[in-house]
Amino acid sequence: MSRHVLVLNAGSSSLKYRLVEVDGGDAPAFGLVDRIGEPGSAIRHAGPSGETWDTVTVDDHEDALRAVLKAFDRHGPALADVGLVAIGHRVVHGGDRFAEPVVIDDSLEAAIEDLVPLAPLHNPGNLEGIRVARKVFTDLPQVAVFDTAFHQSLPARAYTYAVPRDWEKEHGVRRYGFHGTSHSYVSREAARHLDRDPAELNVIVLHLGNGASATAVQGGRSVDTSMGLTPLQGLVMGTRCGDLDPAVPAHLARTAGLDLSEIDTALNRRSGLLGLTGAGDVRRVVEMRQDGDEAADLALAVYCYRVRWYVGAYLAVLGRVDAIAFTAGVGENSALVRARSLEGLDALGISVDARRNEAEGPDARRISPDGAAVDVLVVPTNEELEIARQAVGLVVD
Repeated sequence: MSRHVLVLNAGSSSLKYRLVEVDGGDAPAFGLVDRIGEPGSAIRHAGPSGETWDTVTVDDHEDALRAVLKAFDRHGPALADVGLVAIGHRVVHGGDRFAEPVVIDDSLEAAIEDLVPLAPLHNPGNLEGIRVARKVFTDLPQVAVFDTAFHQSLPARAYTYAVPRDWEKEHGVRRYGFHGTSHSYVSREAARHLDRDPAELNVIVLHLGNGASATAVQGGRSVDTSMGLTPLQGLVMGTRCGDLDPAVPAHLARTAGLDLSEIDTALNRRSGLLGLTGAGDVRRVVEMRQDGDEAADLALAVYCYRVRWYVGAYLAVLGRVDAIAFTAGVGENSALVRARSLEGLDALGISVDARRNEAEGPDARRISPDGAAVDVLVVPTNEELEIARQAVGLVVD
């Protein structure tokens, strides 16, 4: 019988799920319960019979999970028949405690709760999903996979901020990095596509989506990454500013009378492409640019310049780069962003073949010219498959 893992990603008001067949990598079903605890909540379930939408009343995450089980019973596939071996949970922040997936027990729940101050927007929802899943799936092992875990291999020189030393010890102020599950999967898939041993390959992974991050991967290990204490640092994103002079909040407090909460909200939710153009989606920004919008033209230039800046930095960090891998929604689908992010790097052995770059496809592919010193790839990410594989590797293999 095939081995399946149900992967859960619980947010504050949503529950995403995907049933993953670990050995083949297929996803027989996936879906989303949205607006938990709010009017108009609904569940979208995609399974063997196609995609269905059902209006449901879900007061909390337990109601949401039971709605998911009903969707499997009603629309398939039946979980009792697929060989479900584990439940995998995405957890955003593991601090400096977790460098590997962990089987969930009461002490693990307590540890995730202790880490809420580092991820107040994400860990509470992740934790609630874990708690209700343990009530519902009492006979299955459950595994937490942390977004930050892959970056626990960063050397101290890369994760340490030059701030008073007691800030790290007492308040956890250091670089943690995020999107680690994606960076781990994509760096390994890049090596597989190139028929190379991951332990011998240096890769720069560019995870470009609404959230965006870059990671330098040396021999299969993360050695530097663009996000920091929080997901705000680094690349320009849909609504997040990315790198910023740390004196800006103090300046705005003095000159605009804004408090820290207002500034934090603005930098996370009203900045990035949204702040520059009024649109947080790269596709819309590209359309605006094509219509002659100067703000959109500048925003795209800033976005791609920041990517190129990190590519250059990580070339220096790694010393030798074998491949650059674009992934996530923008990285996989925007030929324009890929081309502009790497333009002008030909002297470093980095270039993009225009025809290959414009070609579309669901699989990993090379978009650099034949004979290029650095292979430039598009590698679709699959974080749920990575979570499922890590869960099975921990409790089954």
